Amino acid sequence: MEQNYTYLLRCADGTFYCGWTNHLKERVRIHNEGRGAKYTKGRRPVELVYYEEFATRQEAMKRECAIKRLSRKDKQLLIERGL
Repeated sequence: MEQNYTYLLRCADGTFYCGWTNHLKERVRIHNEGRGAKYTKGRRPVELVYYEEFATRQEAMKRECAIKRLSRKDKQLLIERGL
């Protein structure tokens, strides 16, 4: 069974980017090559700082939406506490 991930990147300018994928290492590499997302293209390098695993794509996408609604402070707490 393929795993799905919701992930949080820290960009070189200190901002966060949240996304989902089913190939986490590959996706981070693509972001760092400037092909991952328009947002991260000009903010490289990016660093994977948090991720969660899900059984389905729908669960990962739902979690991505929830994380995107968090404040910066709450995203930092998520990373620090690994919640």
